[in-house]
Amino acid sequence: MAARKIKTRPAVDYLPRSQFIDFHEREKRWAVIVAHRRAGKTVACIMELLTRALATAKKDARYAYIAPYREQAKTVAWGYLKHYAYSVVKDPEKDFRESDLQVLLFNGSTVRLFGADNPNALRGMYLDGVVMDEYADMRPSLWGEVIRPTLSDRLGWAVFIGTPRGRNAFYDINQQSLTDADWFHVTLKASETGLLPDSELADARKTMTENQYEQEYECSFEAAVIGAVYAKELKICRDQGRVKRVPYDDSKLVYCSFDIGKRDATAIWFYQMVSGEVRIIDFFEDHLEGPSYYAAKLKGKGYKYDTLYLPHDANNEAIAADVTFAGAMQKNGFKVEVLKKISQEDGINAARMLFSKIVFDAERCVAGLEALQNYRWGYNARMDELKTEAVHDWSSHAADSFRYLAISVRLGIGERTFHKPLNYPKRAYV
Repeated sequence: MAARKIKTRPAVDYLPRSQFIDFHEREKRWAVIVAHRRAGKTVACIMELLTRALATAKKDARYAYIAPYREQAKTVAWGYLKHYAYSVVKDPEKDFRESDLQVLLFNGSTVRLFGADNPNALRGMYLDGVVMDEYADMRPSLWGEVIRPTLSDRLGWAVFIGTPRGRNAFYDINQQSLTDADWFHVTLKASETGLLPDSELADARKTMTENQYEQEYECSFEAAVIGAVYAKELKICRDQGRVKRVPYDDSKLVYCSFDIGKRDATAIWFYQMVSGEVRIIDFFEDHLEGPSYYAAKLKGKGYKYDTLYLPHDANNEAIAADVTFAGAMQKNGFKVEVLKKISQEDGINAARMLFSKIVFDAERCVAGLEALQNYRWGYNARMDELKTEAVHDWSSHAADSFRYLAISVRLGIGERTFHKPLNYPKRAYV
């Protein structure tokens, strides 16, 4: 396809594909690009960040590219960023900071890569522009709760790019871009762009299901989302009105189930046993923090606690001075029980069996519910079959913690009140 240099941008050696010229020359603050595989959207957006960072008159301008995972951002975009920014930095040895995936341009602007799996790295900062790549694979609340506020005082812009993954947050924001005059929108289907040879598309059709091909190459949001683990159970919960306001009952103790992340998220469900129901009253997740931090968070909520149920490895690895996560929580005044290791499949089955007794607090559990909704089995497109293990992504931590919740209930915890003596099951505590 014909290509031409962008006339309105500083001198960077970049020839955009013709499909992206309107995008580069847009004047609207918000944009959505729905693109087939290998259309070149990542290169186009890295160049958009660079050229706008070079053209800005703002002091200390900051721009960000966000992928679902930091390692993914590094693999997909860091090479492009270094290549195209090489001629617009003062000192390549100093201005390319591999440790935090950041480039300092000669005019003082910075472009940095992030992973959506660690939203805390983005909290509290300001941004003048951001690209969210593969937005369909990110936690839906990330935009409203974390990214959008970073743009406000600088009147920053945002671009959402990716390939469809069914009717999720990317679908919603794409629909908005189609009807809202403040948004730029483009859909790039492989059958229309001419960027991939017909022979390649024909071969892809041979080795993919129709749903997969329509999704990956024809940008279809209607293709079925394959392998959602708890889709049926969550629909029944919502249809039966069991996702609602669930107040904390201060006459009952609160249990917690944990999934502990060493390099990523730690997820916690808070629940009470009342009249045969498992009342899930709260959910909390954070990243790269230690047990003292989570102990303070638990105490700060003002609940009266019974037992914290921890995964099987909570007592295996010392985190500091020979103290394990379980030991540290115990030193902070909590009763803990480390659960035995069981298979992922058995844990999921336990969770499915428990759903009929569960009610969720719709407001305080919104992030956890998002994760459960997006938790899915892996899929082998070539064999057109589901894998036996679930996909490990941003939704996994809450889903794993939910499995531990189900296991703890299956082990027989009962209704306990804080003003009565506790009758703990006869299992060893750490």
